[in-house]
Amino acid sequence: MSLFKITIILAFSLFLTSCKLANLGGDARENPPDPRERVKKNLEEGKGFRLMDFGTNNTGGNFEFASSNELWRASLDTIDFIPLASVNYSGGIIITDWYSTDENSNEVLKISIRFLTNEIRSDALDVKIFTKRCDLQNKCVILEKSQNLVAELKKEILKKAVTYEKDIKEKNKKPYVLSGKMKD
Repeated sequence: MSLFKITIILAFSLFLTSCKLANLGGDARENPPDPRERVKKNLEEGKGFRLMDFGTNNTGGNFEFASSNELWRASLDTIDFIPLASVNYSGGIIITDWYSTDENSNEVLKISIRFLTNEIRSDALDVKIFTKRCDLQNKCVILEKSQNLVAELKKEILKKAVTYEKDIKEKNKKPYVLSGKMKD
């Protein structure tokens, strides 16, 4: 065996041993049973892992991406009543599952939101709404919904995004002292 192979095997063995010693498991009594609560707790504690951070002194991954993008948050909050089929922040797309408000209805809808920019402006989003109507023989027709509903959805998302942006600016706005007097 070559020295390189031996070195790799030795390094891999040490890595596995250190993983075992690090006690990566956890006590179920200390962790919430709800997955959403566990994720929230992990985010608060800064736990995470990224290969690019290997060798640095970071305590965890960077989870600020979605929470710091007002347009992304506003989109998810606006359509939070519909189950999501696919969400990809790095790809800039949100796709909902087929959804109907009425169990007896033969029409369901699906929403697709593509992010063209992170700036809060009217052309930042490409929103598409599709409807699917099925007859009794399960023959279905899928159509793109009218622009009125798309415009209303965009308007609602943009309004929320502007509100989130204002809230963040207000939160970050701190008073400062100038010649002994407090200024806003």
